[in-house]
Amino acid sequence: MAQAKVNKLHEKLQLKEFKLTSLLEITKAINENYSIDRILNIYEYILREQLGITKLMLYSQQDEWICLLKYGVRGEARKVDVISDLKHIKEITVIESSSVSSLNSFDVVIPVYHKDNPLAYLLIGDLNEDEIRISPTIKHMPFIQTLTNIIIVAIENKRLAKVSLEQEVAKKELELASQMQALLFPQNLPSNNRLDVAAKYETKQMVGGDYYDFFKLNNEEYCLCIADVSGKGVSAALIMSNFQAHLRAHIKHHQKLTIDEMIHQLNADVMNAADGEKFITFFFAYYNCTEKTLKYCNAGHNHPILTDGKKSILLDQGCIGLGMLDDIPSINVETLPISPQMTLFCYTDGLVELENDDDEAFETERLINIIHENYDLSMADLSETIFEALDDYKGDRDFMDDTAILGCRFF
Repeated sequence: MAQAKVNKLHEKLQLKEFKLTSLLEITKAINENYSIDRILNIYEYILREQLGITKLMLYSQQDEWICLLKYGVRGEARKVDVISDLKHIKEITVIESSSVSSLNSFDVVIPVYHKDNPLAYLLIGDLNEDEIRISPTIKHMPFIQTLTNIIIVAIENKRLAKVSLEQEVAKKELELASQMQALLFPQNLPSNNRLDVAAKYETKQMVGGDYYDFFKLNNEEYCLCIADVSGKGVSAALIMSNFQAHLRAHIKHHQKLTIDEMIHQLNADVMNAADGEKFITFFFAYYNCTEKTLKYCNAGHNHPILTDGKKSILLDQGCIGLGMLDDIPSINVETLPISPQMTLFCYTDGLVELENDDDEAFETERLINIIHENYDLSMADLSETIFEALDDYKGDRDFMDDTAILGCRFF
């Protein structure tokens, strides 16, 4: 009798030592940043070789439920549907007879939860209770659950760390893209006795699809433009950057091009870059200081406002947006006389489509009223005033879209 007690005590000590050694081995593997496959190999060895578990499936919640580890299973066991078959199981469950045929191949289901969220399900079967280190099956379940919990949490942490790293890399790339995009906009807009030009841009995301530019051809001739690409985010920004490069090349190397010729060229450029997937609305204007004339073409863009502070007209002559068709059927270029103190105000649709808490759009008429009421301001101050009005109007809402404004006063 005494010897039996000694043997039983020795058995318990062996079991405790085995469990402690197993936990230390797994912890060491995690701390030394072993790969997931290597950690799973250690886990499988403990359960299969040391605990005698001959049938096992381990499901883990990643972006979807996947089987991380399986052995000794075939047939119906491969047909387990985690969501329908297992998600109702909240604690260690012995399977005696289940209506789900695939579960009848197993003896026990061990769930692993974080708060109320299931992270994993372990299905085990054919436990060998004759091994000296194995007490009755149920006695080992808390240990197996603890071991599985450690493994799953480690794998989840690795996954989250990878996601976090990828997000950080993506964030850095977006920040770089945003910085690069900012360099594409004109850095110094003129404010002198000929012209007062100012602009402001608010992106919905870190990079956007709106664009404005200003070009000094010589002391007498100037060009300005504003554009908006369909869609948002990185793809839109890339299309717009490509467009800007082509536009600047056309202006720099082909100043003899007429506006309608340039529009045809740019349409081809957009078609080649976007392959019909996106289009660009575009307003382009050419101003001659000596002749006091403004030539423009509006390619499907929001109608810019030309005003003297009391009366305003909308510049709507032009053509369809760029990249909508392989060939633009017709292009209208309008020439307008410019009087001193007149102002050209260009904007993208994010401004006039901005909604307030009552789902009412800001609209062009409200913009015109603000311009008239603040006409004595410089273009820079007027731009700030307009954005302040936008902030007040939208209330707690975010900007719905990229929003750009470009104003030019003629003297």
